[in-house]
Amino acid sequence: MPRPPDPAKRSALLDKVRAYLIRNGLADLSLRPLAQALGTSDRMLLYYFVSKERMVSEAIALDKQRPLLRSRALFGTDASPKDPASLRHLLEELWRQFNTPGLREALPLYLEIMAASLLHPERYGPFLRDLVTEWTDLLASVLRDMGMTEGGARTEAALVVDATLGLLIAPLADGDWDRSDAAFRALLDRLQPRWQASLSTGRGEQSHPSASA
Repeated sequence: MPRPPDPAKRSALLDKVRAYLIRNGLADLSLRPLAQALGTSDRMLLYYFVSKERMVSEAIALDKQRPLLRSRALFGTDASPKDPASLRHLLEELWRQFNTPGLREALPLYLEIMAASLLHPERYGPFLRDLVTEWTDLLASVLRDMGMTEGGARTEAALVVDATLGLLIAPLADGDWDRSDAAFRALLDRLQPRWQASLSTGRGEQSHPSASA
């Protein structure tokens, strides 16, 4: 009976694979050069991960430095945003984390994975769809808990998620992170008063039911 893969060695290989992908990207990834760079063999990589695509997906999924992964744990806890100001604070912290040098250099790889998940979902899984859906659902849930209507909460959540993705992708082309930073903060400047006004209106309607109710 074959011996199962060593979990510690597998985890260490995933860390090395992730670092290699950040440096070299996904487009021309080949198992043999990757294995040589990691000091192992392509047969050993397949032994641990079965396929190149599964290896890539796992390396990305297990990246504990992802800001969205770290912040997701806050939702549904006492630290979850309870009002527009605290939601803005969380979004600003997420943006700050994305703009740290170590994470910024990984963004081109994530963009490649997003594109690959659209073109080849059977290989890499629905990475982009799951990312957008999860974060739209989480933000919509927070806004609903604050008192916003279902439709309003989903629209506002979609605006935040879609605009943020665009503002992370655009500076990869020209390196103008200051422009994206200013645009992100301008977006929040416009959204936070709308959230507050919407919540105030909703509370007012709850406090003054119609005479026919």
